[in-house]
Amino acid sequence: MTCYEGWTSCNGVSLLILLILGVALNAVPLIFSLTEEDRFPQNPVSCFEWWFPGIIGAGVMVIPATIMSLAARKRACCNNSVGMFLSSLFSIITVIGAVYCIWVSFLALLEGPLVCNSQGNSTANCQFSFTNLSDIHRESFELQWFLNNSCVIEILSSFNNPTSSDITAQHTIIHFSVFLGLLLVGILEVLFGLSQIIIGFLGCLCGVSKRSRVV
Repeated sequence: MTCYEGWTSCNGVSLLILLILGVALNAVPLIFSLTEEDRFPQNPVSCFEWWFPGIIGAGVMVIPATIMSLAARKRACCNNSVGMFLSSLFSIITVIGAVYCIWVSFLALLEGPLVCNSQGNSTANCQFSFTNLSDIHRESFELQWFLNNSCVIEILSSFNNPTSSDITAQHTIIHFSVFLGLLLVGILEVLFGLSQIIIGFLGCLCGVSKRSRVV
């Protein structure tokens, strides 16, 4: 196995791990909504898990590049110039999906969970439009929902109602943990995707194995 194949194989394994992690993280708030007392989906953690940044962006869109990269381990379809070119091409899709995951996760961290931003914690308050995804308010960068907002005040002032406090705290922690994790997953997928684009292009130009050169 040449350095091109070895690097491609390493990228494939890394993308596979990140793919599984992204899907699992995206599923956490969805499963949490199912396990709460209210009927699904009346009490979601936020609107942004319904954009499926981990399932679609960091998951489905990463599958083609992952499969093609893992094929290098068995010296199969990636063990030729065409295979390396395809792995590089599919990695462009990976980068696009990862950027989508980063963007949605970034907006989710700025906006905070529904329990912090809406009187009615329901998907009825979610506005699913690409215009909404591009709407960023300058004050959002202060992360008021996490550092100095009504969520924190509610948690501190609702000792007489521990159930409400617990739910608010759970939603806040889950939202922050999930989307911070997805943000990191997306960043790593971008790095591995760009790495595979470069190594796949070089492998396509220079060849991938001594055996293929002899033939």
